[in-house]
Amino acid sequence: MQIGVLALQGAFIEHERMLSELGADSFEIRQLRDVRRPMDGLIIPGGESTVQGKLLRELGLFEPIRDMILSGLPVFGTCAGLILLAKRIDGGEPPHLAVMDITAKRNAYGRQLGSFSANADFKGIGNVPMTFIRAPYISASDGAEILAEVDGKAVAARQGNMLVTAFHPELTQDLSVHGYFLEMASKSSLKLAQ
Repeated sequence: MQIGVLALQGAFIEHERMLSELGADSFEIRQLRDVRRPMDGLIIPGGESTVQGKLLRELGLFEPIRDMILSGLPVFGTCAGLILLAKRIDGGEPPHLAVMDITAKRNAYGRQLGSFSANADFKGIGNVPMTFIRAPYISASDGAEILAEVDGKAVAARQGNMLVTAFHPELTQDLSVHGYFLEMASKSSLKLAQ
C-alpha cells in the first residue's frame, strides 16, 4: 500500500513513521510531480492551516489534491488537515479544500498552553490516546459521522473516503487510528495517479 503524505509543513515525518510501523509505504508530497505518483491514500498533517493552504495554492497542488479527494481518494486530515478539509471554518478563516461536511472551530481549546492529552472511545477502534495541540473541534452536518468526542466536543469524524481527527495520533505510540485509515484505503477500489 502506498500513502502520500503532504510534506509542506507540520508533523509529516511522524505520520510516515506510523505508516512504516504498520507496514505501509509512504512518500512525501512537496510539488506537483509528487501527486502524479500512484497512491492508495493521502494524509494531510497538522501544522498551520493558513500556511498549508497558501502553499497548496502557490505550488499548484490545491486543485489536483481537491480533485483527487472528490474523485474518492481516501484522505486523513489531522488538526490543521481537518481544517483544510472542512467546508466551513468558525473563526474568520475562509475554507480551503472545502470537501467535508463539517465545521471546524479553530484553536477551540486555546492556544499552545491549551494543549492536553486525553483518552476517549473512537468508534470502530475502542479507547485511544489523544494528543491535542491548539486543537479545533468540529460539528458535523448530515453527511459526516462523528467517531469520537472529548468533553462533549466532537474530535473525529468520517464521511465516505474522508477521515479527520482534531488530535494528533502520530504523536502517540498507538497505531490504531492509522490502522483504521489504512483499512479505509485498502477497501477503496480507487488508486489514483494523475
